[in-house]
Amino acid sequence: MSHVQHLQELHGLPAFDFPAPGEQRDLPEAGAVAWRLAVDPYENDEEGFGDLWDRFLGSVDCAGVRAIVVGQWGEAYDNDSGDIVRLLVDARDRLTALRAVFVGDLEMEEAEISWIEQSDVTPVLDAYPLLEEFGVRGGTGLRFPAVAHKHLRVLRFEAGGLPGEVVRGVAASELPALEHLDIWLGVQEYGGDATVADLAPLLAGGRFPALRHLGLRNSEIQDEIAAAVAAAPVVAQLTSLDLSLGVLTDEGVTALLGGQPLTHLTRLDLHHNFVTEPVGGRIRAALEPSGVEIDLSEPGDLWEDDGVVHRFTAVAE
Repeated sequence: MSHVQHLQELHGLPAFDFPAPGEQRDLPEAGAVAWRLAVDPYENDEEGFGDLWDRFLGSVDCAGVRAIVVGQWGEAYDNDSGDIVRLLVDARDRLTALRAVFVGDLEMEEAEISWIEQSDVTPVLDAYPLLEEFGVRGGTGLRFPAVAHKHLRVLRFEAGGLPGEVVRGVAASELPALEHLDIWLGVQEYGGDATVADLAPLLAGGRFPALRHLGLRNSEIQDEIAAAVAAAPVVAQLTSLDLSLGVLTDEGVTALLGGQPLTHLTRLDLHHNFVTEPVGGRIRAALEPSGVEIDLSEPGDLWEDDGVVHRFTAVAE
């Protein structure tokens, strides 16, 4: 199964595709759904995203809109998300109830994740001080300088390669309400050059006092991350930890077993891994009696070339 799929919901609201021009559909109440806005440049060249945006704002009760999912806005590799950011910022006085935004909801059939051209997305956070949930798919061109935001509770980055600069920006941000942080680090070949050192301020704890879920996922240095997490002060405040989708091996799980207690967690997600059954059995035996739910599903496939064993993250290109 693909790990990159269209969102089915955002902010607890079901995703609803805003109709194409001429499509006759009854529209739900503005605050009852997460509005998915997307154009297909290959099937409909008569309406660009700006036209779609204007039609959307003219068709719904803008003051009631609570969640927006931005899908394809053009040919992904030719157009970055800068125009999307500007449209959202310019509409801040109309979208007064907006609490959740996701930018880049494209599936593989529309664009590979590393083809999605992003931009500096932080003006959206500045424009919507009451925003509670923000997510981005695609790391190419993505910028996230450190921000201060009082109400953001959920922050998500899905990437085949997330720039270290973005990770450092997140780690330096002031987000006192942040409860859920999910980061797909990706691989260096596609721009994922973040290191464990970049994560250090986050792992030290104290930066995000409300944090209860931490996902450091889809990384080719997953064992190094697991070793750092094993001794990270931030873990004590978490209820769930997600190290899935990456190149996690027995080395990383052994580091977790030898580190601080994890029995306070409700869930430990290690799915898509390269962990052997004996070591997987050890961590189950250590944590499941305490009620920790452990996901060790989807063992990764090894590929051998001239005697060299290769392991891959779940999402790269």
